Amino acid sequence: MSERVAVVWDDDLAAYDFGPGHPLAPIRVQLAMRLARDFDLFAHANVELITPVEPATQDDLLRVHERAYLQAVQAASADAGYVDAARGLGTDDDPVFAGMHQAAARVCGASLAGARAVLDGRADHAVNLAGGLHHAMPGAASGFCIYNDVGVAIAWLLEQGVERIAYVDVDVHHGDGVQAMFWDDPRVLTISIHESPRTLFPGTGWPTEIGGPAAPGTAVNIALPAGTGDQGWLRAFHAVVPDVLQAFGPQFLVTQQGADTHAEDPLAHLAVSLDGQRMTYQALHRWAHRYAGGRWLAVGGGGYEWVDVVPRAWTHLIAEATGHPIDPMTDLPVSFRTFVEEALARQAPFRMTDGRTPWPKPFDDGFNPDDPVDQAILATRHAVFPRWGLTAESLGWL
Repeated sequence: MSERVAVVWDDDLAAYDFGPGHPLAPIRVQLAMRLARDFDLFAHANVELITPVEPATQDDLLRVHERAYLQAVQAASADAGYVDAARGLGTDDDPVFAGMHQAAARVCGASLAGARAVLDGRADHAVNLAGGLHHAMPGAASGFCIYNDVGVAIAWLLEQGVERIAYVDVDVHHGDGVQAMFWDDPRVLTISIHESPRTLFPGTGWPTEIGGPAAPGTAVNIALPAGTGDQGWLRAFHAVVPDVLQAFGPQFLVTQQGADTHAEDPLAHLAVSLDGQRMTYQALHRWAHRYAGGRWLAVGGGGYEWVDVVPRAWTHLIAEATGHPIDPMTDLPVSFRTFVEEALARQAPFRMTDGRTPWPKPFDDGFNPDDPVDQAILATRHAVFPRWGLTAESLGWL
């Protein structure tokens, strides 16, 4: 399925760093890239490593961000004591740091480089693990996100003439910033499957959020109850996403691959395994080919279990995207395990699996109206399926 694949990386991307003790530490991405290298994923003839990465320009950023906000970020970058709570800067989630504007712009530049490689035909798929800063709003930082690289990449693609772009967000948190940026744009379909806003930041992403008056049905939200594991998560994912993608008919697929749905993640309350996450990557890869002509940009996102989860999850993502999947029973390379022990004084996992074998049970197979997961699925279908002409049978009404 994968012909040519671009992986975007630059060591300077690690400069997006809020400092010691912050959950969004650059070591997460660095370890994932290290593990992918130790599996020789970049040595395959069909894989191109795009480096170095140029920061996004001011014009790139202004496609989705307010000029006054860019000026505030630039001011904060030069003043360690800068606080602008109204714009989310200098908060616990988004403390300012020297060079913040340049570092955040480089993350956006990396996602732009991936989008450009795919649109130009240089690659069929592109992966930017440093990206996925989906909470940044047009005029404010939020949730560890200064600039919204996903929004920047999508807006650039629209400017190049792409007419329909589908965005699928599997992070445990609602993809609120991307949804807000394209809320009333019928050219962009945003789909987010996440933990319910009842129990998790940012408190948005209800099924009733379906898009603006010019684009009803183009915002799709699946809000799952805390504690949902592999079976429920995959059931919900397959019960909504492919139907809406098929109805929308995207020309380009952008996905945010946050790994914080995992049961070990310290900042959320879902219970998905590494094996369930890997099945998600497989499905999105299939759907990129089935619904978007194979044009796929995948970016990183959340994930705060730095050693046990994120490196393995995102290595599986790269392996899947490049067409060189790793058998889940494979041992992690000794070189990687030794590096983790010496650098972090921690023991890395032994295998590329959590030992689970989940599968997506079809929604119409044993629907239970008293099951909170099935209730969540039905709420989303009722809210958006009629907008796409989907039938009463698919809504679960018959």
